Amino acid sequence: MNPVVKGFFDVDTWTVTYVVYEKPGSPCAIIDSVLGYDPKSGRTNTRMADEVIEFVKENSLKVDWILETHAHADHVTAAPYLKSKLGGQIAIGDHISVVQGVFKGIFNLESGFLTDGSQFDRLLKDGETIHFGNLSLHAIFVPGHTPACMAYQIGDSIFVGDTMFMPDVGTARCDFPGGNASVLYQSMKKILSYPPTTRLFMCHDYPPNNRPIQYETTVAEERKSNIHMHDGISEEQFIEMRTKRDATLEMPVLILPAIQVNIRAGEFPAKEANGVSYLKIPVNAV
Repeated sequence: MNPVVKGFFDVDTWTVTYVVYEKPGSPCAIIDSVLGYDPKSGRTNTRMADEVIEFVKENSLKVDWILETHAHADHVTAAPYLKSKLGGQIAIGDHISVVQGVFKGIFNLESGFLTDGSQFDRLLKDGETIHFGNLSLHAIFVPGHTPACMAYQIGDSIFVGDTMFMPDVGTARCDFPGGNASVLYQSMKKILSYPPTTRLFMCHDYPPNNRPIQYETTVAEERKSNIHMHDGISEEQFIEMRTKRDATLEMPVLILPAIQVNIRAGEFPAKEANGVSYLKIPVNAV
């Protein structure tokens, strides 16, 4: 069965959140939610999450799953807020433990911070299938951008996370801890081996030349036109391009706050004696 897909684009982080469902009144899944975060003030807002909540309620949907494709470096997840309002289980790929281990060291997190993924309600393995209503979700392990990225196939659609972008934007960077251009190439080949008409839904769009925001394409279009990964591009060519390009990129604005929160399944660190939660900024360490 093929899903109905509703996308919500966050203009501050260029991120798309998806609500995936069969029909009004059915169970649904929410993929890659966004909590607003102002890096200048440290204040959060729930503007985007509230839009998702309004849509879910207007369509009488029942949230079964709140899914993350990976621990994002460019936005903070709203998963706990959505769960508090709508229910559901928060899930991510089971390799999140690798990412937690790396960043526990980088941020020198408290000794009690566990690196086994237990902060999440469910850890999904490669090839695992979960269900919501009459829809089935198949987890696809697609590392390279990070060592823990997952894509999610639901019917004729794949939610690709940060593996690739719209054809005129290209592919994800591989210079974060645990990233690997060769591994990303193989992950994209895996996705692009699906039937040509398979719908691909991006986690982000960074439109060039002032084109309108777009976040849905197909396997056929990516294989034909992706500027980094069209048919005929060898692994060696891709690695060379990706390595040179990554060396020119700045770190995402929200990487330091976002990673600390997202590896905790969206929870902020415990409040201190004054009732305030604090995030760390490692100096000259990243």
